[in-house]
Amino acid sequence: MSEKEVPFTIYAETTPNPKTMKFVANKILVPYGASVEYTSELECQDAPLAKVLFTFPFVESLFFSSNFVSITKKDFIEWDDVVMEMREYLTNYLRADQPVFTKPPKTTGHETKNEDNQSEKIKVTSTPQNEMEEKIINLLEEYVRPAVEGDGGAIHFKSFDEGKVTVKLSGACSGCPSSTQTLKFGIENLFKEHLPEVQEVVAEDA
Repeated sequence: MSEKEVPFTIYAETTPNPKTMKFVANKILVPYGASVEYTSELECQDAPLAKVLFTFPFVESLFFSSNFVSITKKDFIEWDDVVMEMREYLTNYLRADQPVFTKPPKTTGHETKNEDNQSEKIKVTSTPQNEMEEKIINLLEEYVRPAVEGDGGAIHFKSFDEGKVTVKLSGACSGCPSSTQTLKFGIENLFKEHLPEVQEVVAEDA
């Protein structure tokens, strides 16, 4: 059987964030290394699947990476009430060969306000500017990224200044009650062990 003939299957997986459920496919949804987050239907011009998912009234935000989409729900409903419905919808959508994206997605960005108070996307860069930044990014990619993706999220390097590493959390990790503890007692200790120049790891303010 060729790869094209293998049907999509989806399973649901809980994350450390009780508001976020991870839906995992048996095929890649986003090219390796890319991830993208949506917080409203208006951002989904090139993402048909994301656009239709926002028609579900309980969907608050979406995060696509690798072979999964993490869906963060609103507070008025519990996942137990809708997880099977969402899993079935995603399975049918992908099996019908409907597009996930009409254009290749870029690495997820974060919202800022411009001079006219309009929201605009700022690309999160992971391009090292010097040897120290390269070491930091390599540590994130080798040790941190696989675990974070396993929890339905993503982590991106933002900056290094005077011993402080700033990262951007996306997907299930954004707003997760345990993310601060993970940063301080997991990722920060990892960096201190491998790179003594790093004194602190913090998440960028939303």
